[in-house]
Amino acid sequence: MSIGYACIALGLTGSKMRGCTLKNASPENLDRLIGINLFNLSRILDYNIKRKISLFRISSDVIPFGSHPVNRNPWWATHAAALEALGEKINLAGMRVSMHPGQYTVLNSPDGDIVARSVGDLEYHTRFLDALGLPSQHKVILHVGGHYGDHGEAAARFRTNYARLPEGVRRRLVIENDEKFDIAQVVELARCLEMPVVFDVFHHSCRRPRDKRSVREWIDLCQSTWKDRDGVQKIHYSQQEPGLRAGAHSSSIKLEPFLEFYRDLPYRPLDIMLEVKDKDLSAIKCMLAVDPDPPRRMLEEEWARYKYLVMEHSQLHYQTIGKTLNPQLPLDGRAFYLQLEDALAQNPSKGQAWNAAQHVWGYFKDIASDKEKKSWQAKSQLYQQGQAGSRQIKEFLKRLAIKYDRSYLLDSYYFWLD
Repeated sequence: MSIGYACIALGLTGSKMRGCTLKNASPENLDRLIGINLFNLSRILDYNIKRKISLFRISSDVIPFGSHPVNRNPWWATHAAALEALGEKINLAGMRVSMHPGQYTVLNSPDGDIVARSVGDLEYHTRFLDALGLPSQHKVILHVGGHYGDHGEAAARFRTNYARLPEGVRRRLVIENDEKFDIAQVVELARCLEMPVVFDVFHHSCRRPRDKRSVREWIDLCQSTWKDRDGVQKIHYSQQEPGLRAGAHSSSIKLEPFLEFYRDLPYRPLDIMLEVKDKDLSAIKCMLAVDPDPPRRMLEEEWARYKYLVMEHSQLHYQTIGKTLNPQLPLDGRAFYLQLEDALAQNPSKGQAWNAAQHVWGYFKDIASDKEKKSWQAKSQLYQQGQAGSRQIKEFLKRLAIKYDRSYLLDSYYFWLD
């Protein structure tokens, strides 16, 4: 089974897609931004390959204003070589990618203008995947849309507008359940149109049909909508963020609920896309936790990224987790991440936060300028007196890490996660 994430690699600095305002969307600026974004997409793919992540959702923002009239650039031709190289990289790695248009792409809207724009957006997403030279197993995921007070009429509009789509778009399109159309309604619609269904486990918990099948049974039923040309069945998994509205995705995937879900999955190929705010971090966590023999190198690299953050939260956990990676002991990815979750759930004390900051300062104490050393001493005093917070200390240390090109620290989650 493959486990993946969407759009942004938090563990890879400087990899976000770049955009601009409408007034700055000149052909020259758009072309420049597209070049940057394709380069960053290549970096993300390399990052995924190194970490054995074989499922990834490409951001719709990779081509700024991709379906907007302001973008008249023939980007698929201008950047053909870069796009072809990206597609080759994806294919050689055995990676599967997808795209997911946003909330304003509504194929069943009663407003004809919205439908026309939605069709244009679907054509853009399809054109991008086509430009990569990828087959139809690489999908475009879409919600059915609103119900507008009548699910039957809304579904009928979807069927009508779907039938008018270009064949290339229909070949890639997949629909998923959400809070407006439950899984039973989506499966019924998909069977009528002979298209595949992504079962969204979390949205199913928010809107359940009258049919009381289990999650496993719904996954099995949705599997029947996937044909050979569509590739391996795909599902979406996420969790509720505590304290927020129902349906809000969590900051991170909690391991125990995920493992309980994972243990009940059918024993067959299945792609699991995590929809979660910490993106690749949760994907790597879940991958290593379900692996009965996780690669030692990957666990050690993850510990190197987490360790100062853990030290900030809990010195006891810092010592305990470090011991679990003893070369003389068998590796247990599940135990490693459960301890990590427990550590990060602790509120950092002032003393622990300061201890971690001093360890990080140790990378600079012998190379910092006299001015930087004085600044560190001044900030240290302010922190001890309660006149400066840990965020200010971290920002200072991060600037030093950038200046002195300390990639070990810049790759650390210490600076990027609170």
